[in-house]
Amino acid sequence: MAVPMDGIRAIHNAFRKDLAAMDAAAYTATRMGSSPDMVLKRYKFFNEILVWHASGEEEQVFPAVEKVAPLVAEAYERDHRGLDSTYAALDKAVMSKDKLDIARAIAIFNFHLQFHLNKEEAHLYRVFNERIPLPEQGMIIGKMAQKIPQQRFPEVVAWLYPLIGNDDRENMTRIWQQALPKPVFAGAANLIHSAIGDDWNELTRRIPEIK
Repeated sequence: MAVPMDGIRAIHNAFRKDLAAMDAAAYTATRMGSSPDMVLKRYKFFNEILVWHASGEEEQVFPAVEKVAPLVAEAYERDHRGLDSTYAALDKAVMSKDKLDIARAIAIFNFHLQFHLNKEEAHLYRVFNERIPLPEQGMIIGKMAQKIPQQRFPEVVAWLYPLIGNDDRENMTRIWQQALPKPVFAGAANLIHSAIGDDWNELTRRIPEIK
């Protein structure tokens, strides 16, 4: 059975993989003298999703954790402001078109985000999972998801599903299946199918009822 925390882990894993790939692409571009096209095409949308996620945490997760573990959330909110700064530095580097500046800026962004996500999972979300009842967790994560503008949801699915593995895909799909009205979930399933192509067969093997 998928639980709300499984959705958080899936999104975190997508963040990790996408930003690490951009970091590697920027490094290669600097060493080989090529264009960091992957960074230029993806970094702004990546940050949009990151901001939606972080805003949802600040509005929903952090206050809930504060009630059961005072003073814990403040450090993570400071991390978010640090991520804002590292993104601003990356954006400035991209505007300068200097490959070395881009590579340095995205390496810093990647390090800070990876460290932050690992810390959240080891501490903040452990507190969240252990001290907040499961039904309340579901409501909180559901409200977090509402930070994504409805018209942008297809873009998010197309970004998320190719970046995550089969276990994360199954968990996220089961969470949406539980949370969304049937007609809405049917539309989401079509988006997932389009996003993962032939891997759809593995997902339907795991969740036969979504065929």
